[in-house]
Parts: sequence; C-alpha cells; structure tokens
Amino acid sequence: MSVALRRPWTIEQFLAWEEQQELRYEFDGFEPVAMVGGTEAHAIIQSALLIAVGRRLNRPPCRILGSDLKLRVAGRVRYPDAMIICSPPDGRRSIVEDPVIVFEILSPSTARTDLFAKNTEYRATDSIQRYIILEQTHPEAVIFTRSGDHWLSEVVAGDTATLALPEVGIELPLSEIYRDIQPEATAEEVV
Repeated sequence: MSVALRRPWTIEQFLAWEEQQELRYEFDGFEPVAMVGGTEAHAIIQSALLIAVGRRLNRPPCRILGSDLKLRVAGRVRYPDAMIICSPPDGRRSIVEDPVIVFEILSPSTARTDLFAKNTEYRATDSIQRYIILEQTHPEAVIFTRSGDHWLSEVVAGDTATLALPEVGIELPLSEIYRDIQPEATAEEVV
C-alpha cells in the first residue's frame, strides 16, 4: 500500500491563502498553524509591555509593535507578541523582516515552539539582536542575546529584576510589566 505524502507549502502559497482567512495563522515552514486565543494574563502582560517600552523608546525610528504584523524569519511566518523595529515606518507594510528585539509570552501550549523552534528561527535572522521570552505566571524572563555567531542566554526574575535593552538604550523593570499579575502559588506554598 502506498501513502501519498503531502507537499510542504511555500511562503508565497501561505501568504496568498492567509490573506483570504478570517483567522490568523503562522507558517511553520510546512503548513499553516492556527493561532489560538490567549489568557487574560497574556493580554495584560502584552499590553503593559507595549506601554512601558513605548513610553521609554525615544530613539526614532525605533518603535514597538504588537502582534498584528507578520514576521518573516528563516522561511517561516510568525506573529510575535511584540517586536521592536528600527527601520523607517511604512504604513502599508504587513510583513516585517528586520526586527531588532522580539518578545514572546510563554504559555503551556506555545512553550515548546517558543523555546526551540522560534529560538532557532530568530537566531537565524541577523537583524534580531535579542529574543526575550516572558513567563506568564510570574516576573521572569529568559533573554537570548546575539554575540557574534553565538546566542547567549540569561534568566532575570523577581520584582526587582530589570530587562536591559541596550540595542535601543532603555531598561525596563519587570515589576512594571507584571504589576497586574498575581503570582500563582507553587506546589511548596500550597502544602
């Protein structure tokens, strides 16, 4: 018995198809992947991040954008939770290819993709100098920073921790992003 193998889509096929869809989809290099709804915590963190960075970002043409624009990276199409771009504005653009910093907010359903697949894709995109993964339940971030051909990582956590974004000349206290998030109790606290 023979089994027909599906052919992977091209980016061009995906982009033409997605334009006709009501919902948003990412492209994983093979096929469309539906974007699922998030939690209130995710929305609160994203909103606080956009406001906090936007208030501090005084380096034109750099600006922070939310998850409405597509990001084309390494033969894939993603919708990051936020990204900082420093190229001149183009009001007609719907696809970004040159962000400087990318943010994702971790959730149980996206953790593997954010930590591994997107990490690899973002590392392969030369313009991306920093990739920040924000926890959804408590003030903690995993930061990947480009250093030549390497991708260095560090974790910052806690109410007094600060996100340094030297590429755009700002620092951001984690407490400002998480001010409206109540930390979930850990197993040790419940016992």
